[in-house]
Amino acid sequence: MGRAFNAKVVTANALLQGDVIYLCANDSWSRDHAQAELIEDEAHAQIRLLFAAAQGDVVGAMLADARSGASGPEPVHFREAFRAKGPSNYLHGKQEADENV
Repeated sequence: MGRAFNAKVVTANALLQGDVIYLCANDSWSRDHAQAELIEDEAHAQIRLLFAAAQGDVVGAMLADARSGASGPEPVHFREAFRAKGPSNYLHGKQEADENV
């Protein structure tokens, strides 16, 4: 018997800006983790990952563990929580937002 599937989001980096982005249910991309499509089916996750990888304006598409939260999907692991906050080298992009300062 295989392991249970953990919910996922599809994440990648925007090709031109380098920002971390998340695939939404309507096939658009968002820089906000909470707007990502929370995928709870393994086969659907693989289909969404293939869709993401075929987009010409993103690189490094992958599945990341997530869980349902009050405002939408939330990262499970520290790495993804760190990526969701944006670049850490100086304040720009997502790091400029008041909630991240």
